[in-house]
Amino acid sequence: MKAPLSWIKEYVDLPADVTTEELTDRLTDLGLKLEAIHSAADGISGPLVIGQVLTAEPEPQKNGKTINWCTVDVGEANGTGEPQGIVCGAHNFGPGDLVVVVLPGGVLPGGFEISARKTYGHVSAGMICSARELGIGEDHDGIIVLPSDAGKPGDDAFDVLGLREEVIEFEINPDRAYGLSLRGIAREAALAFGAPFRDPAARDVPDANDDGYPVVVDDPVGCPVFVARTVTGFDPAASTPGWLAERITHAGMRPISLAVDITNYVMLETGRPIHGYDLDKLQGTIRVRRAAEGERMTTLDGNERTLSPEDLVVTDDSGIIGLGGVMGGETTEMSETTTNVLVEAAHWDAVSMFRTGKRHKISSEAGKRNERGVDPTICAAAADRVVELLVELGGGTAGPGVTVIGTAPEQPSVRIGYDLPERISGIPISADTVVANLRAIGSTVDADADGVTVTPPPWRPDITDPFDLVEEVVRIVGYDKVPSVVPREATGRGLTRTQQLRRRIGRTLAGAGCVEVVSFPFVGEATFDALGLPDDDVRRHTVPLANPLSAEEPAYTTTLLPGVLKAAARNVGRGAPGVALFETGTVAFPVDRGPAPIYGVDRRPDEADLPKLFEALPRQPLHLAVVVAGERERAGWWGAGRNADWSDAVGLARLLADELGTPLEVRQGARMPWHPGRCARLLVEGVEVGHAGELHPQVCVQLGLPARSAALEVDLDVVMANAAVVIPGPSFSSFPVAKEDVALVVADDVPAADVEAALREGAGELLESVRLFDVYTGEQIGEGSKSLAFALRFRAPDRTLTETETSAARDAAVARAAERVGAVQRA
Repeated sequence: MKAPLSWIKEYVDLPADVTTEELTDRLTDLGLKLEAIHSAADGISGPLVIGQVLTAEPEPQKNGKTINWCTVDVGEANGTGEPQGIVCGAHNFGPGDLVVVVLPGGVLPGGFEISARKTYGHVSAGMICSARELGIGEDHDGIIVLPSDAGKPGDDAFDVLGLREEVIEFEINPDRAYGLSLRGIAREAALAFGAPFRDPAARDVPDANDDGYPVVVDDPVGCPVFVARTVTGFDPAASTPGWLAERITHAGMRPISLAVDITNYVMLETGRPIHGYDLDKLQGTIRVRRAAEGERMTTLDGNERTLSPEDLVVTDDSGIIGLGGVMGGETTEMSETTTNVLVEAAHWDAVSMFRTGKRHKISSEAGKRNERGVDPTICAAAADRVVELLVELGGGTAGPGVTVIGTAPEQPSVRIGYDLPERISGIPISADTVVANLRAIGSTVDADADGVTVTPPPWRPDITDPFDLVEEVVRIVGYDKVPSVVPREATGRGLTRTQQLRRRIGRTLAGAGCVEVVSFPFVGEATFDALGLPDDDVRRHTVPLANPLSAEEPAYTTTLLPGVLKAAARNVGRGAPGVALFETGTVAFPVDRGPAPIYGVDRRPDEADLPKLFEALPRQPLHLAVVVAGERERAGWWGAGRNADWSDAVGLARLLADELGTPLEVRQGARMPWHPGRCARLLVEGVEVGHAGELHPQVCVQLGLPARSAALEVDLDVVMANAAVVIPGPSFSSFPVAKEDVALVVADDVPAADVEAALREGAGELLESVRLFDVYTGEQIGEGSKSLAFALRFRAPDRTLTETETSAARDAAVARAAERVGAVQRA
């Protein structure tokens, strides 16, 4: 909303020493946020003066255009007192007219510099200006012709055109619709400085009578108030006075014609949208009703629209003549021949106006105000103001009839305790301040010992509960007085165990160089085909979506791998040498127990209903997926680099298990999309929780990933359920370590993990660590066998181990391996 400062001051007596910046600062504090302060002369500099046309000689040109070679008296403004020679292409002026002239050296909006230059065979020393060239209007075909009493040649034109006017632009929140009017802004200014306020809508209006134009309202909820007045004998040729055109231009609207400009002026002044009809085009009684399905009308913008039964329309005997509160119809539009006018000032339901505007994609100044809520009590005053201006400026005669249908809806009362504003804001606010501030905004306040019952003013439909009243009290006291308070410790028990574990997982993976991603959890058959999943794979049995975003991905995913693999491929395809990504999220597996029952909305499902609802829900475990692809360790002066492989995925699984204190077993496995010979099953307490390893080469090709990319996916619900509540810290001994290496020959099908478990069990409590460091197969071992070499490390917390103790522990470990997996120690 743009508000000229002089227009604001017309309704409020601001202190003489208040600057524009102080005014806008205080209004911003009250909720009318400053967007910008404009000057009407922005972009204009240099000599801009009044000139009187002495001669205007038309000269036809070869291009078919006729120009005027003019001599213009600009007084002493040009330094010589001689007439100025100017070429002008407009034809709406003549000798004797006062015009606006910018002389050489001046600059017009857009950085257009004026100089004396030769054109059309003459040296044109300046420019005779149109409204568009000065940036104060849209008319560029016609020159600004000033009134005969505007001044004398050579006088400064800035003041004559109102170009020194300061215009304040506010950002108006949707709940502050009253701020879309000078009435509302001036009222806030008066509130800010405790200054007297003159309400432009406070006027004596004639009472309704039987001589008014006939109006019937079939939907009083959608249109509770409808006021109609008539003006006859209006002069359609009357021009809009300069002061009125300037004001609506400064407020951001374009002057059109006197009748239309007056309705726009009153809307800007009071906030009440007004519509004018050509009275001679109306046929019979005006009726307000809802549209019938499929009815059509052509609005003022020339568009034919198909209406909905939710649309409020204004009709007469000829049909629909207006889309109520949004836009008028083309058939009864005021034109350059209109001499008799019907003025409509009606109050419309805000919700209906909003839906109609959105439905038909119409955005208008009237609709913007109606859909936010307008003062319903000033319809008669706004209509009377329009009639007054049509009579005064257009030479019309006010009709004797006054039509008023309905009454303004009553504002609901709101109860508030005296202490609520202080408790919410933290500012000491007395009961007297509460009452005074609520009365200051125009409310009716009924105070008693416990609090106040407040009836908000009719221009504040946004005030509906006690906290709205708190806001009104506090904004007047000043938000800057709200104290800074250090937040208190949360009253709850902090993060849940699951939340703590999920954060630990995220921190661990981030510390390992992985970046978290969030992808759409939707899949289709093409995704499963790219992963190479067999037709009978359980992951192909998905939960379909009722309204999918894409026909290619119509189901909720059963695995997180598609999202992270696509993200990895996208990053590699855009030049990343390597990626390490992870994602946590739920997947969904259908339970196939039939659809959920549908209960009514009149009650909460009871205890017997809830289990039936939950039974129909799909199983939604929490999963973790990780992908590592491309460069894992960079090459440089420090040595060779390394690309990601299966060991990175398995290593991340082990790292997470250690951080969570979860006992993890790693076994050989085979499951797509992993390479069948480089895939590991991950087990916790004997339960399979996921897989890790190198992706199948065909999957890498299908998804555009580097060869030997690796991935990991686990069921976090199971992993976290087996996580240690308290993870003990590592223990350290100051005594030296004893090292023993053993090489054991076992059958090819014996997992190294089983051999390691047997060694741990046999070695006893002195064993500090065991690590597989070599696997050998060959003629020396024999066909069907392999040699596994383990490094055993022994240490005691309280002494240096003897060779006898170390040897005994080693031998016990080997013996247990022989017993459990048939291992034979190599010589």
